Amino acid sequence: MPRPTKSGKKAPAAPAPLREVVGDEVYGVWVKMLKDLVPDGRTHRLSVLVASMLAYASSVAGRTGHLDDESKPGYPLIAASEGMDDEETFRLLKPMLTRLFQDAKVKHERVSSRGARYSIVREAVIEFCRWHNYPWDG
Repeated sequence: MPRPTKSGKKAPAAPAPLREVVGDEVYGVWVKMLKDLVPDGRTHRLSVLVASMLAYASSVAGRTGHLDDESKPGYPLIAASEGMDDEETFRLLKPMLTRLFQDAKVKHERVSSRGARYSIVREAVIEFCRWHNYPWDG
């Protein structure tokens, strides 16, 4: 959320990294999808949807030259898709996914009926990390 400046006006929000990678049209569709699907959606289904968004964004970032430049918004996607562990990938991708959920005005953190906290973002990152791991390829 933009913070008010000393003059009382809100400072402009930083650009959304995923929007910068995939463009306004695709990002807008993703925001609308999450806004509609998350409130009543099941985490195990939503996490695959969000992981597919990450896979697409990673592919776009790879085609548009975000490979080695850490200052590019797509760099975390490229780095994460190169085989780092789940926790490091989560650390890299959480900010961009949190922003996506904020833009959709839906929560990514949940509490189970037993009181356990869990996150659609964390589950999506795990799905993304295993995107190309197929049991039948073992």
